[in-house]
Amino acid sequence: MPHCLILLSSSEVESPSRSTRDAATHELTQALHVAGHRVTWVGGCDALAHQPGASGDQAGAMAPEQVVVVGEVSPLLAALQALPGEPAWPVTLLGPPPSADEREALLAAGLAGWWPWPGLPSAALGDALAIDRARWRHDTQQRAELARARGQLDERKWVDRAKGVLMSARGIGEDDAFRLLRGAAMHANLRVGEVSRSVIEASQWAEAINRAGQLRMLSQRLVRLAAQRLAGIEARRARALQDEAAQRVQENLDHLAATPPMASASAATRGALAAVNAAWVALSAILEQRQSPQALLDIDERATRLLASAEALTESLEAGGARRALKVVNLCGRQRMRVQRIAKDALLASLLDDADRRAALPALLDEVEQTLHELEATPLASSDSREALALARDEWLRLLRGLRGLDGAQAQDSRALLVRASDALLDVFDRLTASYEHSLQVIMS
Repeated sequence: MPHCLILLSSSEVESPSRSTRDAATHELTQALHVAGHRVTWVGGCDALAHQPGASGDQAGAMAPEQVVVVGEVSPLLAALQALPGEPAWPVTLLGPPPSADEREALLAAGLAGWWPWPGLPSAALGDALAIDRARWRHDTQQRAELARARGQLDERKWVDRAKGVLMSARGIGEDDAFRLLRGAAMHANLRVGEVSRSVIEASQWAEAINRAGQLRMLSQRLVRLAAQRLAGIEARRARALQDEAAQRVQENLDHLAATPPMASASAATRGALAAVNAAWVALSAILEQRQSPQALLDIDERATRLLASAEALTESLEAGGARRALKVVNLCGRQRMRVQRIAKDALLASLLDDADRRAALPALLDEVEQTLHELEATPLASSDSREALALARDEWLRLLRGLRGLDGAQAQDSRALLVRASDALLDVFDRLTASYEHSLQVIMS
């Protein structure tokens, strides 16, 4: 015998009088009994908000096969729309006919059916409720099948995207990329779709860290190019490169603002990005000033703020990515900034006779040297990356030769050598960072 709940959506449910409530439900209770239904509870339609078995919830604990609501439409509609999902039971409304708009809203909210009341014979009432139960089961099954189909389609999209990442990163074919994904899924006891999603998310975090790291480098490159213009070393080319660097800053900021990791980032990471934006606005406002020693110092001061905020953003992203292997992307990316900063500080020290900058250079040189050794020893190094690191080592020696000659008779030639070596190192570390970013080992870790 099906058992059901009777919920009242009319003003009678507010009455403290039990006799009033009994009068409102007596006829329906009798009709349901004649139709072969057992009424187990009577209450207000706000009981719909409780899921079956909820602690302390009488309606939920009954786990009914059906809920019959008698009375007005508005309270029932409000209760249905307040549910976090579909109703846990088939819900049938008995009462006057709803309006066209109310019917649409009730069906969208999960109502199983409506029948006129009073006036429906007991036999017909039993058939009506059976129809609503059957419709609810059918609709529930259809929704579950649709959810599974959508999940499979979504998983297929993740797999296709992950295959594309692996094909691009490792230069392999589609079949080999899928075999890698399937092997990783079997090893981790996960679905291929779950592994594929991890691949995409890891690559997005790696790209975000790379771009944030570029901001550190660009902050120093902008000052170095301004110093290069003041020193008269390929001034026209330096101006074009300065404009290009400024454009890269803005492109990276725009990309980071729209990237998926930033959408799910913590408030601290979003605040770090806002600080980078503010620092960039302050720096870009004075880049177009006429070149002079004082203007160069002003640019460097604001670029230092941009460097500090970009460093904080990069570290926050690395922590948010929660993948230790992403550290090498940040480590290699930081080298780009350091070689630009060394060239910048060396030029400023030479042009402005700044003893403090000269004194700070050895510590920077040691950091670059130490990181070079660390990158050369990383297990992520491929034959291509080892070749690039060998080239970086050669250019690093050229940069050191340029530094040693800044105070000699050939100071201008040494400055030019310093500029060329720092540009070459920037290119090498840019390519290395991109290589590590897309490395299979980085992504799959």
